[in-house]
Amino acid sequence: MERRTFLGLATGALLAAPLATEGQQTGRVPRIGVLGDHWPGHPFIAAFQREMLELGYTEGRNIAIEYRYAHGVADHFRALAAELINLKVDVLVVGGTPGAQAAKARTRTVPIVFALAGDPVGTGLVVSLAHPGTNCTGISVFHPEMSAKDLELLKTAVPQVSRVAILYNPVNPVSRPALDRVREAARVLSLELQLVEVRRPDQLANALSSGTGSRAGALLAISDPLFGNALTALAVLTARNRLPAIYNRKEFAEAGGLMAHGPSFSENYRRAAAYVDKILKGAKPADLPIEQPTKFELVINLKTAKALGLTIPQALLQRADQVIE
Repeated sequence: MERRTFLGLATGALLAAPLATEGQQTGRVPRIGVLGDHWPGHPFIAAFQREMLELGYTEGRNIAIEYRYAHGVADHFRALAAELINLKVDVLVVGGTPGAQAAKARTRTVPIVFALAGDPVGTGLVVSLAHPGTNCTGISVFHPEMSAKDLELLKTAVPQVSRVAILYNPVNPVSRPALDRVREAARVLSLELQLVEVRRPDQLANALSSGTGSRAGALLAISDPLFGNALTALAVLTARNRLPAIYNRKEFAEAGGLMAHGPSFSENYRRAAAYVDKILKGAKPADLPIEQPTKFELVINLKTAKALGLTIPQALLQRADQVIE
């Protein structure tokens, strides 16, 4: 073979090599891990899937999604996070703080996008809201401050109440700062608090009976996946125990609870898809600022109020985004 011919072939091979590698990378289907308490078909997950489709990702064609959910038990998150990481996912999408912390404990390199983190700075997920500085980013839900606001709304709806049961999951790291804010608000409102721990779904009924037994006149449930997965049961049990109650998801009021106040969790999951899209296109979680909801819905169930013998103040009804009659 002539030297000129050999050099031409060698040069061609060198030029072709990067193109072949690039083609292989382009042809690789990204894999997303979804970790939380919400299964495929749940409204939150459906919102994420719809937005991914809008962004050009079709499951099974140009993206693969692996789903794992913890059934409301926070202790399951670590094993499930490890399982997804072992599958070599490109991005992990998680719900709230327990799942995000479990995922971060397992990896410092795989990008993590949370949809419902309560206090991402205080719980160590990120360095700051503007500059996360870690492999985590996503949407925060103002959790600690919201619980204090919920107590104020509950006192407005039930002016005569003097003792409020606070339902919380001590396993959730966000519960502690939320309780601190609730205690501060209780002092201002001259309310006595009865703390009621719930660590597992099967403890919910006894916990609410305990709240009633302590002569609590109302109940505030601090946001937690455990309660979020049992909204209907929580609404039924509070009604059965004749406890005016507030939770941070509108589905609680729709299921028969007295009041709900909080952001749209489905919207948060929809926004999480935009983070995934940016990361798959090369953005780093450390550089993507944390988003916070700008709209909070107040939903009041008047039918439940009447059943409890309550007259909701007109001023509070006028503030509501939705009144269920």
